[in-house]
Amino acid sequence: MPRAAVEECGPSPDAASGDLSGYRWVALSNTTMGMLLATVNASIVLISLPAIFRGIGLNPLDPGNISYLLWMIVGFILVSAVLVVSLGRLGDMYGRVRVYNLGFVVFALSSVALALVPFGSDAGALWLIGWRVVQGVGGAMLFANSTAILIDAFPDSQRGMALGVNQVAGIAGSFLGLVIGGLLAEWHWRSVFWVSVPIAVIGAVWSYRSLRESRPVARDGAGARATLDWPGNLTFAVGLSVLLAAMVYGINPYGGQPTGWTNPWVLAGLIGGVLLLGLFVLVESRTARRGAQPMFHVELFRSPTFALGNLASLMASIGRGGLQFILIIWLQGSWLPLRGYEYESAPLWAAIYLLPLTVGFLAAGPLAGTLSYRYGERRFAVGGLLLVAGTMAGLMVIPVDFPYWLFALLLVLNGIGSGLFTAPNASAVMGAVPLAQRGAASGMRATFLNSGQALSIGIFFSLMIVGLASTLPDALRTGLTGQGVPVVVADQVAALPPVGSLFAAFLGYNPMRELLAPSGVLETLPATAVQTLTGKTFFPQLIVGPFQHGLVVVFGAALVLTLVGVVASALQTRPRRR
Repeated sequence: MPRAAVEECGPSPDAASGDLSGYRWVALSNTTMGMLLATVNASIVLISLPAIFRGIGLNPLDPGNISYLLWMIVGFILVSAVLVVSLGRLGDMYGRVRVYNLGFVVFALSSVALALVPFGSDAGALWLIGWRVVQGVGGAMLFANSTAILIDAFPDSQRGMALGVNQVAGIAGSFLGLVIGGLLAEWHWRSVFWVSVPIAVIGAVWSYRSLRESRPVARDGAGARATLDWPGNLTFAVGLSVLLAAMVYGINPYGGQPTGWTNPWVLAGLIGGVLLLGLFVLVESRTARRGAQPMFHVELFRSPTFALGNLASLMASIGRGGLQFILIIWLQGSWLPLRGYEYESAPLWAAIYLLPLTVGFLAAGPLAGTLSYRYGERRFAVGGLLLVAGTMAGLMVIPVDFPYWLFALLLVLNGIGSGLFTAPNASAVMGAVPLAQRGAASGMRATFLNSGQALSIGIFFSLMIVGLASTLPDALRTGLTGQGVPVVVADQVAALPPVGSLFAAFLGYNPMRELLAPSGVLETLPATAVQTLTGKTFFPQLIVGPFQHGLVVVFGAALVLTLVGVVASALQTRPRRR
């Protein structure tokens, strides 16, 4: 295949050019800010959803509002996953810094629109979802090009350290967003969106004034600026969107089943998404054979380092995303109420108690990035994921009502393992890519990371629901009738899909109050029974057994995915330095 011609856009700040102005550190600090902005906002609404929905006067747990709830959770993540490859390719064509800078602008404008939502009820929910999607576009611009900008700016000897700081800050941002969202939601729900505005504005001004194009822009074989590959972009975007949306909607109950994996629309989405992604591969292969510039050079996957590195990244991302959701439910639905925390304040405290995970990331990531250049990326990637797998096994066997020191130790070790893996993996993958294709390759890598987040919602919520469905109904029926709830009402509640209990715990609602409110039985029972049923210990003690069973299923699956990542990392070859 003929190589694209190139045109220099400006001086390279690479070590080889002798540039000692410190540009690379400006690039690192700015792109780290961009990654933090994007990843914090990917999770900041998770903790804030109850306050946001109260602000617009909508109950997210009403059956008719579940779709609003799902799209508020996944809309940002989904659009970020879908667009990063296209926006990375646009960075190759028009300048990575140019597209990256625009991401800050889009982020700032969409954050203002979110904070100023003028409607309530259904219209307000649609407004928020729409602008979260736009905000996701800005996030995708930052995701797609930050890694490529760093690769261009740093020499091989410092690349691992730079990627370590950038990537670990990005991953840590997803956990910091939980704390920030919890704190701001206690003050005012609109502040959850306002907080991004000054950061995005500062980032935009700083990046426009300080960052510069340092690598060639892509040209076609005739020397003209490469054009956008519309067939490739459309088949990829539609295929991935349909696939990820179907995965998320698989957690909705259907036809008397606790999950929706037998729903014809979900099945059609899964099959159709896979077929469209297969068509994307064919379209891109034919485009490349004609000598034109495809959206993404699929032949990059012939490189074992690139292909296996991205596979390992996807497995780690799915496991990490699932870990985040399940730990939040574990803390909010069981552990914190048993220690006297109110359900309404549990989301904030759950984020605080999860901070050891972030500490582990921050401690290991930059160090691993620096040392991996000397000792080899593969060792750190394999060792990091093995440590993560060990912590998954540990979380399977500790009691539901665990001592916190043991839980915190497992979180720290998990964070250290993920930090050891992330930067060396990113350095190996991007080091295996030709200079002119790093924007699109960075976007593809970000696609695997962000898709893992979306896939984890469908996979791990479904696994937990299946795990609970076999034992929770009997536990609910026995516990409710023991407190004087009529058998007919207890049977109705026990027959409800477990997803209601999970979402209630995830959002900081009192699960028993939400489950019993539609029947009106709380108004007929003695005050002592009502106090017991809606108290802090009844629901956690009721679900200890079923929840333990669900945790074994979930962490067992996460362990398997992580071990697949270990094998993929072990099979990589050391990339040729570029």
